[in-house]
Amino acid sequence: MSKQMSHLDDIPSTPGKFKIEKSPFVLNRLRWHSSLAKLTFWSFIFLGLILIFFFRSPSSNPLPQDPSRRSLRTYNWGGPAWEKRVRSSARVRSHNGISVLVTGAAGFVGTHVSAALKRRGDGVLGLDNFNDYYDPSLKRARQALLERSGVFIVEGDINDSALLRKLFEVVAFSHVMHLAAQAGVRYAMENPSSYVHSNIAGLVSLLEVCKSANPQPAVVWASSSSVYGLNTKVPFSERDRTDQPASLYAATKKAGEEIAHTYNHIYGLSLTGLRFFTVYGPWGRPDMAYFFFTRDILKGKSIPIFEAANHGTVARDFTYIDDIVKGCLAALDTAEKSTGSGGKKKGPAQLRVYNLGNTSPVPVSDLVSILERLLKVNAKRDIMKLPRNGDVQFTHANISLAQRELGYKPATDLQTGLKKFVRWYLSYYSGGEKAAS
Repeated sequence: MSKQMSHLDDIPSTPGKFKIEKSPFVLNRLRWHSSLAKLTFWSFIFLGLILIFFFRSPSSNPLPQDPSRRSLRTYNWGGPAWEKRVRSSARVRSHNGISVLVTGAAGFVGTHVSAALKRRGDGVLGLDNFNDYYDPSLKRARQALLERSGVFIVEGDINDSALLRKLFEVVAFSHVMHLAAQAGVRYAMENPSSYVHSNIAGLVSLLEVCKSANPQPAVVWASSSSVYGLNTKVPFSERDRTDQPASLYAATKKAGEEIAHTYNHIYGLSLTGLRFFTVYGPWGRPDMAYFFFTRDILKGKSIPIFEAANHGTVARDFTYIDDIVKGCLAALDTAEKSTGSGGKKKGPAQLRVYNLGNTSPVPVSDLVSILERLLKVNAKRDIMKLPRNGDVQFTHANISLAQRELGYKPATDLQTGLKKFVRWYLSYYSGGEKAAS
C-alpha cells in the first residue's frame, strides 16, 4: 500500500499541464497530506466495521439473558382484528354460561379444561407464553387443537400487566381459571428464579388486575399436592399442616395460597385453590414419569425406579385428566361472586381449597408394569435411591371435602387411564419413533 501511495505522489493532479517542484518543503507537505489521507481512510474503514457489527448483532444488550424471564419477549397484540378474535372466543353461547379467562391454556390441564368449557357453551379465552420448559411444539399442537374448537389463545405473559388490563377491557370475564405456572419439582434446582417469576410474581400480577376489574371475576387457581411436603400422616387432608415444603416448587405453591388469602381478605376476591395430585393422560407433560417412561421403554433405554430408605416403596396418587377437569369445572360452577369493586372490598368473600386426587396411591413400579403390558415391551429398570431433589416418597389424597362440596368423584383407574394415554402417545408420536423432549 505504501509503494502505491508513493507512486501516486509523483502524479500531478492535472496531468500534462505542469510539473510539481520537488523541493524539500513541497515533498514534506505532500507526505504529510498523504499520511493524513491514509489515517482518514482507515478511520472510516474501522468506523464502518463497528457500525456493521453493531447493527448485525442480535442484541445491543451485552448482559446475558435471565432464563427466568425468557417468556417476557415482545408479543404482537392489540388492534381491531385482535380484539374481534378475543371477543368471539370469549362469547358465551349457552344459557347461564360463564366467560372464562384460562391462563396456561396451551398447557396440559389448561388445554383439557378449555376444551371442556367450550364444549358446554361457555366463553373461553386462553393466555399462554409458550415457554420452552418442555418441547414448545407440543404446546403448539394443543393450541391448534383448541383453535379448531373455537378457542383463541393470546400469546403473552401473566406478568404483562398492560396485556392483562387490556383483556379485561375487551371482555368482562366472570371467571378466571389460573393454570399458568412453572411446573416440575426437580427443575427448581436448575432455575429457581423461574418459579418465583411465574408462580409468585405471576400470581400477584394476575390478582392485581382481577381486584381492580369492575366487576371482579371469581378466580379458581392451581395449587399442588406438593404443599403437603414432608407430612407423614396419610391421606393428606386440607386441614393438615402445609409448612414443611420439600421443594422450591412446593414453597411457591404454598406462598400462592397465602397470597390468595391476602387478596381475598383485603380486596374481596372470590378465590378457590385446587391441589392437584399427579395428573396424567393424553396430551400430557413430557417431564412427567409416566410420559418419559413410555418414551424410553419404546427406545430400549433404562428407566429410573426410585426407592426410599430401607427399600421403601415410592407411590403416587395418579389422577386421570378427565377427573381433574370435572373438579375444575365444578369449582368454577360453585364459585361465588367476588365482593369487591374497583379494588375496594364490600363484604366477606369466598375462600376455598380442595384436594383433587384419585385416593388410590400406586407404587411407581406397578405403573411401569402396566406400561410394559400396554406397550408389549419389557422395561430395563434401574433401581436407585430417591434423591434429595424435592421428590417425596408418597402422595395420597383425602377428597371428602371435594366430594361433599363439589360433587367430585374420580372415575378412572390407572390401568384404564394409561391405556388411553398410550393410545394417544403412539398416534401422536407415530409409533413412538419421534422423541418427546
